[in-house]
Amino acid sequence: MSGFVKTSDRVALAAAVCAALMVPTVALAHGDVAPQAVDVSGLPELAEGEVLTENPYRAETAGEEAWAKAVEIGASGYVQNCARCHGLEAISGGLAPDLRFLEAEEYGDEWYIERFIQGYTQGGVTKMPAFGEVLGQEAGWAIRTYVETRPDGDQLGEVSSELGEIRDTLQAAADGGSADSAAIASRLTEIGGQIETMSGAPVSDNIATHAGRVLAAKPEAYDQAAEILTVGLSVAH
Repeated sequence: MSGFVKTSDRVALAAAVCAALMVPTVALAHGDVAPQAVDVSGLPELAEGEVLTENPYRAETAGEEAWAKAVEIGASGYVQNCARCHGLEAISGGLAPDLRFLEAEEYGDEWYIERFIQGYTQGGVTKMPAFGEVLGQEAGWAIRTYVETRPDGDQLGEVSSELGEIRDTLQAAADGGSADSAAIASRLTEIGGQIETMSGAPVSDNIATHAGRVLAAKPEAYDQAAEILTVGLSVAH
């Protein structure tokens, strides 16, 4: 994507993580990514032929369940189609804009969807391919939802020590020890709820909230929750 003008005063760059998936390390390139189709099953369908200018999958518009599904699908779509240039977890390596700073409002939505649909060419060189025809709007807005929920890396760093301790406790429990799963899930949710986004979106999808959701849904999933924290903390550092 092409460069954009930052309109707010959020200028601190930090390593942000929300490792919902174990993803492979990818080499950075620029403009040479062939669009990969994304499975959007479970997302609310959007009307054909009309290009929206505002993200339809935000929780206040589509509801919490649709928002969470959009983040999940968007994470996969981002890894397949965007991470090569824009970086894992949307942490840019400098070849492309850091999308975590693109405001979660109409201006940012318009900037995003135009480039997603049409691509971007500079001086006759394709900097970004057009994704619209292959992926469609549903996938595009799901990726947008994922990107705008990336957490503030500075705030995540402030709680990394405690998250590391929780990870160790979970790993010990997975290895045969014991742990209060409900209390840990509650604490992880509390920590995650205090971490803001880089985009100004009201809720960040971060490793603490993700690990907390896993434990809340399956109290004995110590190993899975520990892995989420391990991978996320490693990316952050």
